[in-house]
Amino acid sequence: MEHMDAVFKAIDEHQDEFIDLLRESVAIRSVSADPARRGDCIRMSEWTRDQLRNLGAETSLWDLGKQQLSSGEELPLPPAVFGVYGRDKSKKTLLIYGHLDVQPAEKEDGWNTDPFELTEINGKLFGRGSTDDKGPVIAWIAVLKILQRLGIDLPINIKFVLECMEESSSEGLDKGLEDNIDKISDITYSCISDNYWLGRNKPCLTYGLRGICYYFVEISCARQDLHSGINGGSVPEALNDLMWIMSQLVTVDGQILIPGIAELVAPVTKEEDDLYDKIDFCVDTFKNETGSHGLISDSKKDLLMNRWRYPSLSLHGVEGAFSQPGAKTVIPAKVTGKFSLRIVPHMTPEATDKLVTSYLESLWAKRKSPNTFKITSGHGGMPWVADFRDANFSAGSKAIERVYGMTPDFTREGGSIPVTLTIQDLTKSPVMLLPIGASDDMAHSQNEKINRENFVKGMKVLAAYLFELAA
Repeated sequence: MEHMDAVFKAIDEHQDEFIDLLRESVAIRSVSADPARRGDCIRMSEWTRDQLRNLGAETSLWDLGKQQLSSGEELPLPPAVFGVYGRDKSKKTLLIYGHLDVQPAEKEDGWNTDPFELTEINGKLFGRGSTDDKGPVIAWIAVLKILQRLGIDLPINIKFVLECMEESSSEGLDKGLEDNIDKISDITYSCISDNYWLGRNKPCLTYGLRGICYYFVEISCARQDLHSGINGGSVPEALNDLMWIMSQLVTVDGQILIPGIAELVAPVTKEEDDLYDKIDFCVDTFKNETGSHGLISDSKKDLLMNRWRYPSLSLHGVEGAFSQPGAKTVIPAKVTGKFSLRIVPHMTPEATDKLVTSYLESLWAKRKSPNTFKITSGHGGMPWVADFRDANFSAGSKAIERVYGMTPDFTREGGSIPVTLTIQDLTKSPVMLLPIGASDDMAHSQNEKINRENFVKGMKVLAAYLFELAA
């Protein structure tokens, strides 16, 4: 670790150069959800490959196949970038995953600046992808540049897998990883920087993510929409049936009413329970930042466990019902209610599907409606949890302590990053989520940003992490 002072000094001195590199990447409008931007996504993959190649990495672009659009048109999926930096068999090998695509953004959506022109205001770097996820990818590239300039040997081998479809369900990536399993069979550890601190001031390492199960409840009462004046009171209405069912899924305090769900959840260990006592989290700040009228609990531990550690059920909308401004006196012929469960260990999508389907069918039987009823399960994803006591997390923690002078919080997250589980299963290596951005970075929203300080210190953390892993 004797090189660290020189590395940190060089990062400080060259930070503007790396911000310019981030600016160059942000300018590429790699919006994966927009077919018109597919060329930009491909260009983003090629640009990143060239950055790694210029550093001497062995690089290739993985063909991930075609995307079938709802219009019937086929588009090429942007290739994934694969890079290899070092093949020393006496060294450990780290797999780094990141993504190069971004969410849609337009100035008129409410941005204060051009979303595709990185703009610094009061130490904040505003731009689409600045924190999600181009900033962390550029931070890794910057670390390699610094080590190369200082003539410092890389302490471990690195392999990059960087995709450009993450914001569109990572279409094609699983197959790409499976087709190239021989290239990632020697991985010792894996690291993903695609999430954020719990707050604004204290770094964290993330060891768990919830999975998801999504459902559609379709009810039909007639061949076509009916007039509520002419037909109201004479037919059992589909929307009335749907509202009755959806009102019996979750209580006002978040308790899921589906029998058997609670029994699937893994018990909390004392060691895990103790972690929550140390986490830096202010309930009042969280309430203010979300703009909520109230919270399900005023207890820090209960609130965090409800967000990360326990399942939750959310209602998302009704398709087919009138939702525009004004009044419309229609009885919709068919409506589809949409809801999801965020699932946790030891829940699985298969076991959850059975419980949800059984409960909804029992409700429908009690309703005794003559209408047609259909429940469909949509996409499902498994939860992920890692051992926060392993060598990967130990190295990440020591790196953060060296840069920030404090022990990070060990956190879980309520959302899903499906590639985490895919990488863990295929490489048989422990995965760690190492965020560098703060909780107020507004990923996916207007005015996305990363703080200059987070970007610069993030580079230092990533550099220190490499050497701690090798130790």
